[in-house]
Order: sequence, then structure tokens, then C-alpha cells
Amino acid sequence: MQDTFFYRAGHRVMAFIDYMGNLTLFFLEACRSLTHPPWFIREVIAQMYHLGVKSFPLVAVASFAVGLVLAMQGIQVLKLFGAANYIATSVAFTFVRGLGPLLAGIMLASRGGSGIGAELGSMRVTNQIDALTVSAVNPMKYLVVTRILACMLILPLLTVGANIIGILGGMLIGVFQLGMTPTYYYTLTIKYLTLRDVLPGVGKTAVFGMIIGAVGSFHGFNTEHGTFGVGQATKTAVVAAILLILVSDVFLTKLTLLLWP
Repeated sequence: MQDTFFYRAGHRVMAFIDYMGNLTLFFLEACRSLTHPPWFIREVIAQMYHLGVKSFPLVAVASFAVGLVLAMQGIQVLKLFGAANYIATSVAFTFVRGLGPLLAGIMLASRGGSGIGAELGSMRVTNQIDALTVSAVNPMKYLVVTRILACMLILPLLTVGANIIGILGGMLIGVFQLGMTPTYYYTLTIKYLTLRDVLPGVGKTAVFGMIIGAVGSFHGFNTEHGTFGVGQATKTAVVAAILLILVSDVFLTKLTLLLWP
């Protein structure tokens, strides 16, 4: 029984290391193809629209709802210390430092990552990727690099929107539950908030975007077993992207605290 446990554990560890190695090599290949033209700027812009702009309603609804809940729960705690009015500062710091970037990244991974995995997976099983190669178009550059760049460029903008909408959700609770004026809530929000708090959170979303684009493209690009493989690639792309975002957020948060204490 013990031998079986260690065997399975070791097998899982080796499978994870093998997966991360293949994913890293895939990403490095994408970076290498970026060093020489063409760069397909028009395709990057199109992917920014399809992956990012169309994901904004999802990010907005999620951020607003989380802002409402965060304010309602935070007020109950701050009332114990007689500082309920500082819910404005609490919500703002929570969103810009960690929750906003993480929420935007997870929402984009759910919609954009699944879309990338399904689209490239369908192209793989229908031989469209091979057709691009025959047509002298580098599929790595045209399909993968454009999507990675699009995710890296659009996710910081989605994060800014998530931060603003989440703070507005907190303002709604502050105004109607505490009787604060919007002007007073706004004053407390920006009183202690500085660029040192905002920029690290927005900056690390570029890494989240890189993860979403690379993981979704990796699973879609390597799809096998027909339409069943497309479904598996889509599911795995979303799960892997979200898990890697959560893990990387731990290290990026620690790094930003060390650089900007």
C-alpha cells in the first residue's frame, strides 16, 4: 500500500515536471519566433478585441458583485473598532493590491483561455495548422504569439476596469448602508492610495496574461484524438491557467512587497 502511494505520488510529480518543461519550451519557441518579422500587428489587435473587450462585461459584473460583498463584510469588522467609514480605504487597497488583478486574470482565463484552447484545438484536428505551414505562414507566430501578446496587453486594462468597478460597488454600500456621501467616500479612497499601491498590481497582470496565452495555446496546439481532444484541451487549459495564476500570484506578491514595501 505504501509502495503504491509513493509510486503514484512520484508519478504525479514527474508528470508535473514534464508538463512544466514542455510548456516552458513551447513558450521559449514562441519568444524565439518573435525576434524576426512579420509580427502580425493587425491580428494582435483583433485578438485583443475578441479576448479582452468581449470579456469586459464578465469582469465588470464579477468585480461589482465582489465589491458589494467585500464592503458589506468589511463594515461588520470595522464597526468593532469604530472605523466603519474607512471601508472606502479598505476596499480600495484590497482591490488594487491583489483582488482586482487576480479577479481579472481568472475571468480572462475562464473565457479567453478556453476560447484559445478550443479554437487552436479545432484547427489542429482539422489540419488547418498544417495548412498554414504549407502556405509558408509560421503557425507559431501567427496563432500563438499573437494570442500571448494580446492577453499580456489587454489584461492590465481589464484590471484597471475591475479595480474601478469594484471600488464603485463598495461605494454603493458605503452610501446606502453607512450614509456616506459619494464625495466623502471618494476622498477616503484616494487619501492613502498611491501609485506605489496601484502599479505593482497592474504590472503583474502582464505575467498573468502571458500564462493565459501560453497555456491556452499550448493545449490547443497539441490537441489529439479529434473532437474529444478539443474538449479535453479546453478544460485543461482553463484549469491549468487558473492554478498557475494563483501560484504565480503568491511569488509576484512577495516580490512586489520586497521591491515596493
